[in-house]
Amino acid sequence: MTVFLKCLNRFTLAAVAIAMLTGPTYSADIKLPSLGDSTSGIVSQQQEYELGRAWLRAYRSRIKEHDDTLLHNYLEQLVYKLAVYSELQDHRLELVTINNASMNAFAVPGGVIGVHTGLFIYAKSEHQLSSVLSHELAHLSQRHFARRLETQKRSSTVTMAGMLGALILAATVGGDAGLAAMTATSAAARGSALRYSRQNEQEADRIGIQTMSAAGMDPNAMPGMFEQMLQATRYTGSKPPEFMLTHPLTENRVADARNRARQYPPKQYLDNIEYHLMRIRALVAIDKSPSVSLNRFEHELSGNSLNKEAAQYGLVLTHTMLGDYSTARSNLRNLLKKSPDRLTYLLADIEIDRADKKFDFAVTKTKKLLQYHPSSYPLKMSLAETYLKANRFYESEVVLTDLTQTRPNSPHVWYELAEVRGLAGNISGVHLARAQYFIINGVFDRARDQLGYAQKLLVHDYKQTAIIEQQLRDLAALEKKMDDLMK
Repeated sequence: MTVFLKCLNRFTLAAVAIAMLTGPTYSADIKLPSLGDSTSGIVSQQQEYELGRAWLRAYRSRIKEHDDTLLHNYLEQLVYKLAVYSELQDHRLELVTINNASMNAFAVPGGVIGVHTGLFIYAKSEHQLSSVLSHELAHLSQRHFARRLETQKRSSTVTMAGMLGALILAATVGGDAGLAAMTATSAAARGSALRYSRQNEQEADRIGIQTMSAAGMDPNAMPGMFEQMLQATRYTGSKPPEFMLTHPLTENRVADARNRARQYPPKQYLDNIEYHLMRIRALVAIDKSPSVSLNRFEHELSGNSLNKEAAQYGLVLTHTMLGDYSTARSNLRNLLKKSPDRLTYLLADIEIDRADKKFDFAVTKTKKLLQYHPSSYPLKMSLAETYLKANRFYESEVVLTDLTQTRPNSPHVWYELAEVRGLAGNISGVHLARAQYFIINGVFDRARDQLGYAQKLLVHDYKQTAIIEQQLRDLAALEKKMDDLMK
């Protein structure tokens, strides 16, 4: 059994205390002002960060992240935009996206924000999506996990472990199993958590609305989103959205949010088309079948749709996936006539060329766009993928290696780099990339194995051997730190 697995159960018990005791965890990162009460002494801000990152490694070891770089980039930019106007003092945030149809979002110590693709099913605009993200950022900035720890410190660790189990189940199989795991805990502990949670939720609503207004978002989107959650509960009977299981919602809370939003002067807010395009990508991922998605978007274009232009973009994506490149290009031409410089459409054009094996066209177009968007994560990943499909492995490796400098904590980048290096024949490089991938995902024994394999292959490269030896020492220190944190 690995060191990671040996301490996983202990981690599960201890992390729940700081990992949100009713499901998705709330957090603060970071150099926040002292609360001036007993909560400040329970978990230091640095412990919050380290425990949160330990939690993230454990989470990643059991949950597959969604690897849509365009969707991830959109969400990341939106989170950072909102964070600038939030009460967070340190913006060391990391986004985790999960392809799951349940409506859910969460935050954990260490500045980790998690978003299920199912959130896009319910949110009808960027403003409504922002209301959920602003709410989570407020939980972070107000250190609600530390306050909850003070309230729950006398609760049994078994109950708290059950709550963390509900979060894992929610991300893998959805609300029913998560609800079952939660109802397996004691009624008294649940009642206490619920009463305390209501106080936290109201505070997060208030501060979240302030964040939205400051960021140029419609404050009324929050009560609007809440109302849609309640409607979803009525439609599904006993199965509420996952978000409502962990963020209890009542008619009084909706009314309170509505009253708070009315305090802000009314104004016109633009509807961001980019949100609707990303919503389409989320729906395609949830459908898991291009034919199902194709049927969905055809019906939207002929009937009711949140955004007809986005529905046509959905046709572009699904026809590309189905191999009907001519129809995909025809639909895309209509979109490009309206918005010739929209990067999302230009990337779709490149994706069609790549799928149609027109690799030279795809490379030329991507390089041209990179002149105007030199730091674009989606463009760089697209270029790396085109090089890979064209069997230009070395060039793909160069792009991905460069990305590891700007996105050193991205499992997706390290995974792709390991694959490309293998195809390029860079075996020692494969092991080094895999080691980083396993470290990020908290699988330390496999990371150590990969570093050992690389060390044997590079035995005569003294500089690289010294680097690997340092990495092994760093890995041992990281394991010990995680182990000490969980004691």
